[in-house]
Amino acid sequence: MKIEIWSDFVCPFCYIGKRKLESALNEFRGKDRVEIEFKSYQLDPDSEKYDGQDFYESMGKKFGSVEQTKQVMQSITAQAAEVGLDFRFDTMKPTNTFDAHRMTKFAKTLGKDDVLAEKLLYANFTESKDIGSTAVLTELAVEAGLPEEEAAAVANDPAAYAGDVRTDIEEAKQFGVQGVPFFVFNRKYAISGAQPKEAFLQALEKVLEEEPVMPFEDLATESGAGGVCADGSCEVPEEKN
Repeated sequence: MKIEIWSDFVCPFCYIGKRKLESALNEFRGKDRVEIEFKSYQLDPDSEKYDGQDFYESMGKKFGSVEQTKQVMQSITAQAAEVGLDFRFDTMKPTNTFDAHRMTKFAKTLGKDDVLAEKLLYANFTESKDIGSTAVLTELAVEAGLPEEEAAAVANDPAAYAGDVRTDIEEAKQFGVQGVPFFVFNRKYAISGAQPKEAFLQALEKVLEEEPVMPFEDLATESGAGGVCADGSCEVPEEKN
């Protein structure tokens, strides 16, 4: 079973939704059969790199005012706390996430995209790090187990894995994604938003029930040529001269 997750590292509900999915997976009988792939999405592709701007002021234009922004973020902070997350909007550093997505694509080539995604989300929402900074991206990549020299090269090359990021974003448009997080199960079912754990469990069970159990193909070169034990006895193959 494959779950593709379109998300952005500055999206609070992407982090909350990630935790709810993980909670569901912990109770899911088919957990070992699940493969998760993180897909790139940008809530604000035109956002600027962090240059000291206040988070509430930068978001005030979208929510109407600084005070309205604070009220919304207080509500989101409470929801995050319910799933064990500590959001600190007061010191958060708003930035463009394209480079963070590029680094995650590099991490995917080494099977570390899930580790890096978690580190990026935690760095942004809890540690108030600038995840648009090449130095921070390199630091987090190394913490995720990526080679430092290669990670630094990716961070400093705007073209590295940029095509992969754009492909994900274009694919999201084809799926009709209007917001994130957006979870796609086996390219057949989708869940939009940070839904309750129960919604994820229902989706997981439904997909598991529909997955075909493929019969084994016997690749033995010669029937009876290998020893086998069954029903308390063992059949020993005849030796060839």
